[in-house]
Amino acid sequence: MSGTRKRNAHLDGFSSGASLGGKVSHYRDKENIYKQGTPAYTLFYIQEGGVQLSTRTKQHPSSVTAILGVGDFFGELCLAGYPLRVSTAVALAASSIRTIKKKKMLQMLRKKNKTSNSLVGYLLSSVKNYQDHVADLLTSSAEQRLARVLLRLAHLDKKGPEVVEIPVLSHQVLAEMVGTTRPRVNMFMNRFRKKGFIDYDGGLEVRQSLRKVLRSR
Repeated sequence: MSGTRKRNAHLDGFSSGASLGGKVSHYRDKENIYKQGTPAYTLFYIQEGGVQLSTRTKQHPSSVTAILGVGDFFGELCLAGYPLRVSTAVALAASSIRTIKKKKMLQMLRKKNKTSNSLVGYLLSSVKNYQDHVADLLTSSAEQRLARVLLRLAHLDKKGPEVVEIPVLSHQVLAEMVGTTRPRVNMFMNRFRKKGFIDYDGGLEVRQSLRKVLRSR
């Protein structure tokens, strides 16, 4: 069996998320959690399952912007004063998600203790990951962008396990995240599998060796 998914290092102290307070709700596969444009006065913490975020604009149809898993927050832009949701959140599988009120979270951040430090670290890491993703879209090939997306979904850093299993995602979803077409994603995924960088065995196994794609520039 492959290795387990690595939790975000900033959130190791949260365990089940109980220290965050709030209420735990359960969502079915493909059930909406919130829609883009609705009021934003809460944020969410994933305890089980996964979540897909997608965003639409007047010029472009809805596209996937993030795939999140256990230990991830979403909806956190409400903390920065955004009054409305900037994306639509949908459960990728049966999921348990903790809902925390914005007011409560701001109070926690002001306490300057271990929990608040972890939260600040996570939020700063999220901003950096977003900036890195934008830079990838501008400077990397589609094949390299796909490799980075798979490594991030597996939470695989250079010091992590050799292999991590993640849920299988449709090639259309991956294409939207990478900014390319489904046929090209299909071609790259087949190439990755032939080279032993990934494998399918119920879930999708992502290996450290996938990093070789990032060095082929």
